[in-house]
Amino acid sequence: MAHKVDVHVGKRIRQRRWLTGMTQQKLAELVGIKFQQIQKYETGANRVSASRLWDIADALDVSVSFFFEGLKSDEADETSQEAVFPTDLMGDKEAMDLVRSYYAIPENQRRRLFELARVLSDVA
Repeated sequence: MAHKVDVHVGKRIRQRRWLTGMTQQKLAELVGIKFQQIQKYETGANRVSASRLWDIADALDVSVSFFFEGLKSDEADETSQEAVFPTDLMGDKEAMDLVRSYYAIPENQRRRLFELARVLSDVA
């Protein structure tokens, strides 16, 4: 069974790759490995070495710490958060499509859309 940290790091790799619109093949080429290895990293099946994580961070234009953001050491924290958001919100393809589409909107229109969403969520 994969360690929860490896699974979390893999999800963050997939999330960032997805947000940038990069394929597994392209990331693999940038890092100098096969795309199947990226698949294994993203599922947590294989552990990412420190040097490989450094290369992946460089290819995805983030700091290495990005991959550890949101990692919880206490299971109680995760349970309390589930009431507000699904555990794997960023692993949800629909949510990722929504985020990517949101950031493709010009900033002034995006701000108005954000305010509309806030008002609608207050009504619900």
